[in-house]
Amino acid sequence: MTRFKTSFGPVAIAAALLAAPMMPRPAPGADATALELAAKIRLGDVKGRIDHLAFDPQRGRIFVAELGNGTVGVVDLEARKVVHVIPDLKEPQGVAYVPSSDMLYVANAGDGAVRLFQAGDYGAAGQIDLGDDADNIRVDTVDNRVLVGYGRGALAVIDPEGRRKIADIPLRAHPESFQLVPASGRVFVNLPQTREIAVVDRGAGQQIGAWPMNSGGNFPMALDEQGKRVLVAFRTPPGIGVFARGEGAAIASIEACGDADDLFVDARRRRVYVSCGEGFVDVFAAQGSTYRRVAHVPTARGARTSLFSPELDRLFLAVPAASGQLAEMWVFRPLP
Repeated sequence: MTRFKTSFGPVAIAAALLAAPMMPRPAPGADATALELAAKIRLGDVKGRIDHLAFDPQRGRIFVAELGNGTVGVVDLEARKVVHVIPDLKEPQGVAYVPSSDMLYVANAGDGAVRLFQAGDYGAAGQIDLGDDADNIRVDTVDNRVLVGYGRGALAVIDPEGRRKIADIPLRAHPESFQLVPASGRVFVNLPQTREIAVVDRGAGQQIGAWPMNSGGNFPMALDEQGKRVLVAFRTPPGIGVFARGEGAAIASIEACGDADDLFVDARRRRVYVSCGEGFVDVFAAQGSTYRRVAHVPTARGARTSLFSPELDRLFLAVPAASGQLAEMWVFRPLP
């Protein structure tokens, strides 16, 4: 059995990433004071589209759902390299680390299964069959539940202790990004097919409301807890919608980069990061009731999957292989 280190501190990991040779600054026209490219980590011979990322803070590792490759790559941040690859998956989309059981969950679009792996040695630890298009995963650490969006419209509720599905919450269409509000038991769910945000009551196990959207392609979502807002990135036309968390009233609409797939709030700096397949990361700063774009950072075409870690204070961007260039993960350090 391969043995791995069991504990990393955020300071040590951040220092290790910054020990890499400094990368070139963003191209002229971008605000270099918002994000600094601190490292590039090769992912190896990974073909096709890359989907979601997840972080294991216990070991200092990033999980990369390599959908087109049928694998999940495990990146050790201190060593700055891939240390393990989980093969033979069926279009892996969602990945999540569940701390209560020290388990990695992988949702597969191809066969609708959620596969479980021990986070210590990545040995197979079970499978939960949802039937179709298992996608985004969220971990409710308060109630110790795992929620998975899947199929033509449902959230599966999984008990990580029993490793089984215990409930379904029906929706009107396939869910993309969704966010949990632990204090209220609410879940906000993007439904691009019906151009709406579904409001779910987890206690009742049902959808209790819907906010219609004027724009389309509402895939990424994030919560601004400080401002009590729901942020959604749209693809048609490209932009960000800002909504009041209580009643869903539209507060602001902001232009953003195209083909957005991930959206994160940096609470410390009151910023928002949006990664786009168009080949940019947009950075927005909170300004009154809206947000102002402060940087339009060039990346690589197709690099639309990202993860912001508040623990490490780093933004990780998955860059797919293209034109002879191997797939990589870029590590950005927010400034100042």
